[in-house]
Parts: sequence; structure tokens; C-alpha cells
Amino acid sequence: MAISANRLELLQIADAVAREKQIDREIVLQAMEDAIQRAARSRYGSETEVRAEINRRTGEIRLSRLLLVMEQIENDSIHVSLPDARKKNPAAQIGDYIAETLPPFDFGRIAAQSSKQVLVQEIRSAERDRQYDEFKDRIGEIINGTVKRVEYGNVIVDLGRGEAVLRRDELIPRETFRPGDRIRTYLYDVRREQRGPQIFLSRTHPQFVERLFRQEVPEIYDGIIEIKAVARDPGSRAKIAVISNDSSIDPVGACVGMRGSRVQAVVQELQGEKIDIIPWSEDVATFIVNALQPAEVAKVVLDEESERIEVVVPDDQLSLAIGRRGQNVRLASQLTGWDIDIMTEAEESSRRQKEFQERTTTFMDALNVDEVVGQLLASEGFTSVSDLALVDPAELATIEGFDEETAAEIQNRAKDALTAKETELQQKCDTLGVAAEMAEIEGMTAEIMVRLGENDIKNIDDLAGCATDDLSGWVEGKGAQAVKTAGFLDGIAISRDEAEAMIMAARVKAGWIEAPVEEVQAEPELSA
Repeated sequence: MAISANRLELLQIADAVAREKQIDREIVLQAMEDAIQRAARSRYGSETEVRAEINRRTGEIRLSRLLLVMEQIENDSIHVSLPDARKKNPAAQIGDYIAETLPPFDFGRIAAQSSKQVLVQEIRSAERDRQYDEFKDRIGEIINGTVKRVEYGNVIVDLGRGEAVLRRDELIPRETFRPGDRIRTYLYDVRREQRGPQIFLSRTHPQFVERLFRQEVPEIYDGIIEIKAVARDPGSRAKIAVISNDSSIDPVGACVGMRGSRVQAVVQELQGEKIDIIPWSEDVATFIVNALQPAEVAKVVLDEESERIEVVVPDDQLSLAIGRRGQNVRLASQLTGWDIDIMTEAEESSRRQKEFQERTTTFMDALNVDEVVGQLLASEGFTSVSDLALVDPAELATIEGFDEETAAEIQNRAKDALTAKETELQQKCDTLGVAAEMAEIEGMTAEIMVRLGENDIKNIDDLAGCATDDLSGWVEGKGAQAVKTAGFLDGIAISRDEAEAMIMAARVKAGWIEAPVEEVQAEPELSA
């Protein structure tokens, strides 16, 4: 059977569009069918259910309309009677649809324009879907492209099968690109938007460094060496923490390469950005000491609850540990996830002396003892009067210059001081109007009740309406940029979990929620 030229031309156009837009040929043909259907509806009426079909082999166009089988015809353009329907399909029933072939027609100017718009929209939509589906699975990869143009500092990159944007704030400082330049970037996000998929690139993202090392160091690509963390000050300095899964391979040496060849390849790509390669350790203190390289660390003190660490360095190492404009300590904090406070040995000694004097004064005032006794107690590691009240008297008697009688007297005075303080706090609770039932909450003390009363939390309902942040405070930001907002109980030795437990207990007591039921595991039966 001969195929007319215009029919062949229709298939050729579909093939050409599919190749140019890099979309499936079937999608183009379906878009053509939709466009023809739109034009046919303008010819036969918008209420008519028209179907267009293009033969995939010959290019022949077939038009038909669907008619609903009904007992009584209301509109002969969309309905057909049951007897007429059964002439075409003897098995037709009420509610079925019958296809009726329509004769070919000439497209008018308006119908042709309308169908063209439909075709363009369908193809553009298919192209957007193709781009989104292709790049959404490549998030986290390094992408090579060509600079197409620069708009207001933002670089538009041609990826071959789509365009991406490298925003000005994602560029390494002081680097510039011109149209036609080859560029290597990190794909960090793909969003489906009204104007099409938006592909976002970055050269400042921390993972860009990791991916570059993955390309340069075969051991990382193979999984023998693992990059555990990355911190960057783009264009200036970066720190990466690495660990080897093979004890025979040095992770730092492998990343540096022979005569520094591997790390230099990454440094050149990053416009001379200095890179510190640090061995990762499960021990937090060791890891933080490594992260502060090249500075030497004399001592560290960890506060695991607040993820804060105090680092003591020799006086001549302070500027090196902090770095230029605080860069070294800031990157170390980002790398480890801990807040780092740096002080010199002289500053630490001064602080310890101040704390020692404060504890001595506290013992002198509370126990009515002289300075020598106060210093003895402070030097033995006692930090509060309650420590003395709860300690074993035999332990107190072992202090040089103390005997059993002196130890017993010291402990009695400590208990009396605590009793007097408790009475004073209770009087404050009464003055503030704090309900007595607050004391029934597990973990509640008179000191906490006074602090809550001072912040207008005076009964169970008030406490039940609090959030954990209200009591314990919260931190915004991370590392050197962290800002701590104090809570009602700031300065009192109570953890965040304990504060949350008190709030939940108050909600149970107030009847807001039911008490959680503890699961009791049945003991296994013993066989006879």
C-alpha cells in the first residue's frame, strides 16, 4: 500500500522533534494526537468526545467520536440510541460507549493555531519531565558543563541535556567565569517549578571537596578509605576527617598522594584552597585535638550533655589554635559538631584559682569555718555544701588535720546549712504563691520551685503548659556561631531530659494526657 508524502512527513517531524528535544518519539506522537483532538473539537463541538489516532507505521490519522449508549437521546452529537448502537456492536448495553468514525476535515487558521499551542505545550512539558527525571537522581554528583552566560553574577551552565544555575553565593570568592569556559560543579538540588525543573549547582558546598577527593583517590572510591566529615571556608581553607577500613593503609598519606599530587589536584580545582587532612577517631577528645591541628593541645575537658569542650593550649599556641579571624577553631567546630572553647594555660590557671576561691568562700560562709578549713575542703574536690552533707564521714576524717570528731562536726554544720537554705527557699515559695502540689512532681526541689515561681510558673497547669526549651533554654546555630538562650532553670544542675520528664509528669497529673503504660516482658516458662 502506498503511503502519501504528507503522512510520511508527519512521522519524520515526530522523529526530528524527539531527537532534538531528547524525548521519546511516542510522547511526541501522543502530543500530536492531543493537538488534533483539540482542533477536531473546535470543528465538531467542544462537548463532543473526539479521539485521534496516528498510525505509528503509516502516519495515517483516524478520527472518531465516542457516543454514550442511552435509552433516550438528549444530544445526538454525544449520545446514541441502543438500537443504533447494536447495529455496530450487537453486544452494546446502556452506559457503554460506541466509537463512530469521523470524516477528515481541513484545519482552519484558528484551529491550526490552537493545535500548535497544544503541541508546543505538550512537548515542552515532556521535555521538562525528562530533564527532572534525569537530574533528580544525580543529586550529590559532580557535573561537568560549559558556561553559557553570566547574569548578575549568576552563572548559567549548559549541561548538554539541560541548563543549570550556579548562583553567585555558590561561587568560590574571587573566581570568575566567561561564556565558553569549562566548569566542574556539585549538583545539590533539583526542583520542579512552574517554568520547568530548576537545577542548582555549587562550588562552595562541603560535599564538593569530598566528591573531588573521591575522583582523585582510588581508595576512597573503592571504600577502603572513608571521609567522615568535611568543613569548609570556601576559597580559603578546608578540613576533612578520614578513616581507613584497612589497617595497612594510612588514610592521610593516601589522600595526600605521592609528593602531594592527589591533594594538589583538588587544591587547584578549588582555586588554591588549603586543605587539612585529619585522621578521624571515635574518641571525641582525640578527634577534636586532631581537628585543631597544627596547634598543640595541652588538655581538654568534655561536657557531653551540651556537646561542649574546653581546650587548653600553651600560651604560644593560642593564635595558631584560633586561626586567622577564628578560622581554625571555627572549622574544627564544624568538623566535629562540638562547641569549642579555647583558653591558654595561664587563663585556665587563673580560672581554677577563682573557682577555688569561690568554693572556699562558700564553705567559710555556710559552715562558719576559717579560711584554712575552707581551702582544705575545696582542695579535696568538694564543690558544694550538699557534697559534704552526703559524703561518708570516714572519708572526711581522712583529710589531713581532720579527725572523726571534726569530720562529724563539719557534716552536721553542712546539714544544718542545707536545712536553713531549704527553709528559706520554702518561705520564698510561699511568698511567690507556688502551689504545694508542685513538690509532688518527681525531681522537683525547693530551688527549682522558687525559680519557676519567679518566672510565673506557680501550679501544675502552668508547668504542664511549658515546653522543654522554656525550662532548659535552646541553642541557635552551630559551632562558633551558636547563640545560647537561657531557660527558667539555667544555672541549676538539671538535664534537658529531666526537665522534659517533669513537664510530662505535670501533664499526667493535670489530666492532659494518660500516664504511659510500662511494658512488662513475660518471663520465659521453664520446661519441666
